[in-house]
Amino acid sequence: MGIMNRRKKKKWLIWGISVILAGAVAGAFIFMPKGTVAFQSELAETRDIMTFHNFPGIIDAKNRETVLSDKPMQICDINVNVGDQVRKGDVLMVTAFGEEIKASINGEVAQLGVKENMPMAAGTEMVKLVDYENLETNVKVDEMSIQFLETGQKIKVTINAFAKELSGTIAAISNEAVNENGVAYFSVAVDLEEDEDLRIGMSTEVKIIKEEAKAATVLPMDVIFFDNANKPYVLQPSKDGEPVKKGISTGINDGMVVEVKSGVRAGESVMHEPNEEGLLEQLFWR
Repeated sequence: MGIMNRRKKKKWLIWGISVILAGAVAGAFIFMPKGTVAFQSELAETRDIMTFHNFPGIIDAKNRETVLSDKPMQICDINVNVGDQVRKGDVLMVTAFGEEIKASINGEVAQLGVKENMPMAAGTEMVKLVDYENLETNVKVDEMSIQFLETGQKIKVTINAFAKELSGTIAAISNEAVNENGVAYFSVAVDLEEDEDLRIGMSTEVKIIKEEAKAATVLPMDVIFFDNANKPYVLQPSKDGEPVKKGISTGINDGMVVEVKSGVRAGESVMHEPNEEGLLEQLFWR
């Protein structure tokens, strides 16, 4: 019982200290004399800023072939085994009547579905070839974003398994959308640069630039405020050091910083109130 009581007292003590600190912070903002708490400053910087469209995808072979028997036949000679590399035009097998079954792509023999002297019906899968050297990622792009894409466009592709970014080129865009749960998607094939780590079935993230501002004046999002009319402004120091409102116009943002089109120039300082940690530091250490 003594141990349990000490634990309860410790818990209530910690809770009580937390409440006191929170009250101290809140009271400081309300009752502190003007100028007691110093504002923090932030410099406007020059930086390129971009926003992106992101689309998930899956890696697949750009070229694959499933060879089917076009009529009843019997194979007398099979020239390949699973795992063999073949070139377009190589003879894969020969029928009992001397007909040659040839590869129509470069690739690897991924599967054999027949044996020598085994009779086959029309439509039998005889061999599957997969080109593992030329891979692509297939992504679904919504109808609102398809306007930003075109064949031949260079893009960046992140391979999620390795957090690796590769170059890609849009090879094909479907002419018809597929409707899924009320949303229309277009299929987009993106050729990938060669990389020995890639495997079919891996997930990808395709990144395409949506908006871009070169050498823009930027500020962190948390130093920008909005008035009752939802117009943005910042706080700048006056001659006596007190903050005054300065209206600005903004452009794009990347979730961290905002493009400032007018009102503040690169190198100029803006002011903002310290967060709880900064306020406590000023309260107890100044």
